[in-house]
Amino acid sequence: MNPRKIVQTIITCMVLSVIGFGLYRLGTQQAMQSFKTDGQATSNAQIVHDKPLYWHDPMVPGQKFDKPGKSPFMEMELVPVYADAANGSADAGTVNISPRVQQNLGVRTAEVRQGSIEQFLVAIGNIAYNERDVVLVQARSNGFVEKLYVRAPFDSVRKGQVLAELYVPDWIAAQEEYLTVKRMEGGGMEGLLDGARQRMRLVGMNEDQIRRVESSAKTHALVTLTAPLSGVVTELSAREGMNVMAGAALFRINGISKVWINAEVPENATAQVRAGDGVEVRAAALPGSLFKGKISAFLPEVNTQTRTQKARIELDNPGGKLVPGMFVSLKILSDRPKDVLWVPSEAVIKTGTRSVVMLAQGEGKFLPVDVEVGSDANGKTEILSGLKAGQNVVISGQFLIDSEASLKGETTRLSDESISSESINATIRAAANEMTNALPITPNRKSTKVPNKTPIKAAQQGGGQ
Repeated sequence: MNPRKIVQTIITCMVLSVIGFGLYRLGTQQAMQSFKTDGQATSNAQIVHDKPLYWHDPMVPGQKFDKPGKSPFMEMELVPVYADAANGSADAGTVNISPRVQQNLGVRTAEVRQGSIEQFLVAIGNIAYNERDVVLVQARSNGFVEKLYVRAPFDSVRKGQVLAELYVPDWIAAQEEYLTVKRMEGGGMEGLLDGARQRMRLVGMNEDQIRRVESSAKTHALVTLTAPLSGVVTELSAREGMNVMAGAALFRINGISKVWINAEVPENATAQVRAGDGVEVRAAALPGSLFKGKISAFLPEVNTQTRTQKARIELDNPGGKLVPGMFVSLKILSDRPKDVLWVPSEAVIKTGTRSVVMLAQGEGKFLPVDVEVGSDANGKTEILSGLKAGQNVVISGQFLIDSEASLKGETTRLSDESISSESINATIRAAANEMTNALPITPNRKSTKVPNKTPIKAAQQGGGQ
């Protein structure tokens, strides 16, 4: 390459570098001048705009001070409150939260609606025998158990099935007397026959057994006991060879075609249901099976430990699938839907003495509102007073908003009570006295005084806000 061209190229690059550097310095000087001018204007505006209205302790937001310094409550620096923060919360209890903070807090809202709430109640219960479908098989006369066919409790029996055979000596004499009178010939025997027949009734024979003696003309000392209904032998008191007395209960049989469910209904929910309401029953032991019945009665007794009242439900038991003692879940349906004002149940916060919702007023403003609630079903809570249809309430992040209100010094909170500065002062003074009494006394001990902060008067507080 020609050396002359190389020199020309180097000189050209140097000239361009000098020009570029000069333009860079010129732009930097102009930018710095502009920044100084704007910064001065902004600083002047902030001096006027960011003048604190008052100072307060975030832990005791209700108490306000007219000077900076340390808090007499927590020995921490007082925090200034500026005009923007005060104007933003001019409405009592209103909390201002920016959209970015709302997103970080996970705030979600829902609309207050007017509509019907499906009335149903979820409860639990246990299967029990139907006590209206029970029979006792007794010995009608003194005798002995000759033969026993049902030998164990909870054996299933069918109607008409033979349960046992009893030998009854008293029946032999009554039957022999009747057969003797019947063989006698002559007039006037009808009265004697009626008397002999009545004596057989008195020893415990029924009409079928009497007709059997008349037709066969023989005595029958064995009595056959049969099941009067189909079900389960829940009590068995007979054993072969044992002596039985007249009136002794030998078998107790419970029917299983219908069963009872003793449902535990919470005391505060008994007003929502009544006798005759339909019930859907599901058992964990029978997946996929659904049984339907109705509430037959509410028992007039409340369990003092669980605070529940028993509802008795009568239910058909096809195939005997439902076994007494089985645990079931219930869905009690109500045929009384009503048009009410409701919000999602998660929007309502129950503090113990109040029910509170966080009302979203728009533009990042939130306000705690006391409401009166009614029934609660299917994730919906009835609102009796405090809200109007079309308003928006917070359903997620209420307590985080409440924490934000605490940091900003708001006095309207979700808690039931606000701690007054007087009570905090009294508590701190009492604690200080106890500590002073506990410490040893030293001669050259210096006391530390808390700077005297003059709280703003009530009139000044109202004017400052």
